Amino acid sequence: MELKQAFGAALKQLRSVRKLSQEDFSDVSSRTYLSSLERGLKSPTIDKVDELASVLDVHPLTILVGCYLLRENSNTLDRLFSQIRTELPSDMRQEADGSVSNS
Repeated sequence: MELKQAFGAALKQLRSVRKLSQEDFSDVSSRTYLSSLERGLKSPTIDKVDELASVLDVHPLTILVGCYLLRENSNTLDRLFSQIRTELPSDMRQEADGSVSNS
């Protein structure tokens, strides 16, 4: 599955699970644009992903993780998180854990 299609499918699934209509996103997006995203015709900016996530009441990474899980059928959530833990620089992981001093 292409990336744009996977993003659209993940967005649509999350919207459906939360019982939201495309009109519920009117403060951050037109229904036409949202429909284009869900059909895999357009790619959102990172700012738009953040806005969509706020309407869905999820972390933006929830949409992106859903996207990559759909795109790579062989991937599982645990495998994907394991890959991210391996690839993320240790100083970023420590900062996120609050274990880096601010000196």
